[in-house]
Amino acid sequence: MQEKNSHLTDILHLALAADPKLAGNITATPEITEFNGDGSLRRFYRISNGRDFSLIGILPPPDDATGLREAKAAHRIGTHLARTGAPVPRTYGFSEENGLLLYEDLGTRRLFDAVDASRQGRAPFPIELYRQAVRALARMQVRGGENFDPAWCWDTPCYDQTVMLERESGYFLRALCIDYLGLSFDQPALGREFKKLARLADSAPKNFFLHRDFQCRNIMIHEDRPRFIDYQGGRLGPPAYDLASLLIDPYAGLSAELQEELRKEYFAELRKMIPYDEQCFLEQYWSLALQRNLQILGAFSFLSKQRGKSFFAPYITPALLNLQSMLAKVQGDDYPALRNITEKCLYKVCNECR
Repeated sequence: MQEKNSHLTDILHLALAADPKLAGNITATPEITEFNGDGSLRRFYRISNGRDFSLIGILPPPDDATGLREAKAAHRIGTHLARTGAPVPRTYGFSEENGLLLYEDLGTRRLFDAVDASRQGRAPFPIELYRQAVRALARMQVRGGENFDPAWCWDTPCYDQTVMLERESGYFLRALCIDYLGLSFDQPALGREFKKLARLADSAPKNFFLHRDFQCRNIMIHEDRPRFIDYQGGRLGPPAYDLASLLIDPYAGLSAELQEELRKEYFAELRKMIPYDEQCFLEQYWSLALQRNLQILGAFSFLSKQRGKSFFAPYITPALLNLQSMLAKVQGDDYPALRNITEKCLYKVCNECR
């Protein structure tokens, strides 16, 4: 820990030297406290003067080339988004050598916590925060897509059929159906349906900024306003994907009525900036929400079984119920094999819960 703290202290003082406004805020030996991220292998620190000023430090695993590329993407994309006026945390420093990023400390309250408080009867549902979030999302997608350089991305430059088939529908089959539940299924039939779904989802325009993990645990509440974090996986993509990520988010369990209200709020903001046919948007939304749901189920299963993060396991059933509900719509008639494997997954998960 001493070596880690030494890295943090060095880059911290470089950042402070570059910003005279912060001079004197941090002592020569700041307090550095490590805390956990959700599913990430990165290390997270709160760096404080012990009084009234703190920063967040994020450090990739040592000797991890992929983690370093991810950190560089976070810095470049975050700088770009901040220039567009997106509600992202201010960046105070970055080390090209070890990937350490220093951010404005937005506190500990997430949109997830506000939802949880309402669920437990301790506060009203944070509907105004959701409204602010979807409006700010639309602005970030449009403005963030302008002058976005795909070379900044660490993973892929664009959300396309390869991502859908490998990282979403394929992830769903590997992590949930095979590794987590041990199910057998008609792989050729599912493969054909996943290709059909990917072609449909890929028809949406992809010149917008795509966060790709836009959910209530990645939205901080700071000074009663939503602020967006964890955008390092960002790339170009279709606008409906991030909206779907927030609205079908299993952590929040939004009702169908609330999802519809927020979808209208978002679309009204989108239309203020660009022309977009509403019927086309709704058709794109269904296929992209389905893709996102498959990704969620793959991720929750992988993090639960392979990483031993038990926090994610209880959300697998709500995500499966979301998938079942989406496939019950008329568009789902074209995906009988996916309907079948979804029913099998639900039966197995619910049976094991008894």
